[in-house]
Amino acid sequence: MSEKERARQRVFGTILKNALLSWQVAATMVFTVMLFLLAPQPFAFWEPWFWFVAGGMTTGAFVVSQVTDPNATEEAFSRQFESQYDLDEIKNAKSRQRLRDALEYRHSMIKLANNAKGSLRTHLLQTVDDINDWLGHMYNLAMYIDSFKGNELVERDRRTVPQQLEKTQRRMEREQDADIRRELERQVTQLEQQIANLDATVNGIRRAEIQLESTLASLGTVYAQMARLGSKTVDSTRAQRLRLEIQDEVASLQDTIEAMDEVHSQSMLLH
Repeated sequence: MSEKERARQRVFGTILKNALLSWQVAATMVFTVMLFLLAPQPFAFWEPWFWFVAGGMTTGAFVVSQVTDPNATEEAFSRQFESQYDLDEIKNAKSRQRLRDALEYRHSMIKLANNAKGSLRTHLLQTVDDINDWLGHMYNLAMYIDSFKGNELVERDRRTVPQQLEKTQRRMEREQDADIRRELERQVTQLEQQIANLDATVNGIRRAEIQLESTLASLGTVYAQMARLGSKTVDSTRAQRLRLEIQDEVASLQDTIEAMDEVHSQSMLLH
């Protein structure tokens, strides 16, 4: 079972629980008991326990209507999905705003999907599922940007390591002892590698920032494509092509995250 299927099962359980604990069910139960006590046999053919059967059928009909309502299911799934992303944890203001805008696009996409009918609705909801993965990667990128930009150790090393390299190179030029000179050469190599990793870290941050910005722009494009798709006759080929384009963007974001993770790991090993 995929994570999406497990998530939807949890949503189904939440909807069922909310329906059973709703005020409508409670009111039906109270009303049923009152009728049983105050009007046990309003008709000659009526048995008092009929009230409990009627109350149970009414409750069952209400619960079924809640758990089978596709719009209610999507709304519950959307709330559960968004609850895992706390935008207040994103310290960088630009990243936080881009994620907020991305979630707004997602809300609009869900509205488009819920207003659609038949197979078009299925296609659009699947596209929203792909967007869920997309937003998850965007959130991870934003967290990476925070971790690098807020890393005082990296900022300190960017200032001090080049100075240390210059001093070591000058000392190596003056050193006469061969063993000490070889040790200084190894130190120079390590410092040069550390600077290269620090530069890669900075470039990774810039790449992530550009990726977030371009992804948000692409998300707006996808929303416009979905809006056009919803205004025409169902075109399964076009819907499928749209989904593939979104999946390509998800893969691109994942590559960025993995590249930044590798740079981060390498740079930390040298500290």
